[in-house]
Amino acid sequence: MPSETVDPESPPARAVSRRPALRTLRLGFLQLTDAAPLLVAEELGLFDGVGLRVSLSAETAWAAVRDKLAFGALDAAQLLGPMPIALAAGLDGVKAQVTVGAGLGANGNTLTLSRPLAEEIGRFPRPLPAASFAAAARRRADAGRPVTLAVVFPYSSHNYLLRWWLASGGLDPDRDLRLVTVPPPLCARRLADGAIDGFCAGEPWGSHAASLGIGTIALSSGDIWPNHPEKVLAFAAGYALQDPESATACTAAVIAATRWLDAPENTREAVAILRRRLFPALDAAEVAAAFDGTAEGIPQAAPMRFRTATLPRRDQAAWWLRQMRRWGHLPAGIADSTALAPWRQDIWRAAAARLREVEPPAPS
Repeated sequence: MPSETVDPESPPARAVSRRPALRTLRLGFLQLTDAAPLLVAEELGLFDGVGLRVSLSAETAWAAVRDKLAFGALDAAQLLGPMPIALAAGLDGVKAQVTVGAGLGANGNTLTLSRPLAEEIGRFPRPLPAASFAAAARRRADAGRPVTLAVVFPYSSHNYLLRWWLASGGLDPDRDLRLVTVPPPLCARRLADGAIDGFCAGEPWGSHAASLGIGTIALSSGDIWPNHPEKVLAFAAGYALQDPESATACTAAVIAATRWLDAPENTREAVAILRRRLFPALDAAEVAAAFDGTAEGIPQAAPMRFRTATLPRRDQAAWWLRQMRRWGHLPAGIADSTALAPWRQDIWRAAAARLREVEPPAPS
């Protein structure tokens, strides 16, 4: 592996060789803070710098991203970490063999509870102990008012990390409370309406609910699994084989964007880009919270990070696979090799070589 790093003072695009653009790559994403590498790569001209035309497509829900990627309306997309497994297994009748070229970030989700539920739990330290939540949930269930929590998609890091945390407090997520699916941008509205008692979603939606005074952030996903992999950059079935140069170039631009994002001096500009492109109705503080590593002003032990999460690690994806088996979400006949086949490091390594990017250390 190359051991030389790129001068951090030089523009990221200069580290990537230019080539003539072939065709436009259609790249989908959701309205989330950790879509930042894609927005930044476009804003800073990093896609242009590798001779790649990219059309970013803002989608409304994870099911739409999945379906468009599986059926050819998108060439690549920001995907939830467990979603390539679900696609490989054909869950919900949608089957496709995507290719994971890179990770897009680590951590970055929060569990936000309604004010009434937080008051029932009583004063609690952050992160909220699972046992304290479980006691309140049991009282609610005994009173015939089971707690309803929302996750953003059934096959999501949010769902499996939340289930692990609930089970650690002695709760059965499928019997002792209700888990429902709500698209991230709608979570705060559902909380305000009283349709849900809390939600686990990517930022800035937890900070937005807290800013509105309708919710309080109880913990972050990094409190459950520090530095867990979050979203991935996935290419549609066959795309990396048919156009390996575009897949490598796209991955290189994204890696360069993560390098820029993790430089503290760029945080203010990154927040400005996201507010202008994704969150014009939100305050800057709501968008900045994830970059600052805070939740309602309290520092997080494992904040959102980008650059160190770019290498797609099959051993980390295996944790999602184990949780999907644990909760009966996968047919027994799906082999581990099939479920984890989307994770490949050759695209990342080819892209990293162009940037002289060193392999990030394996997380503990």
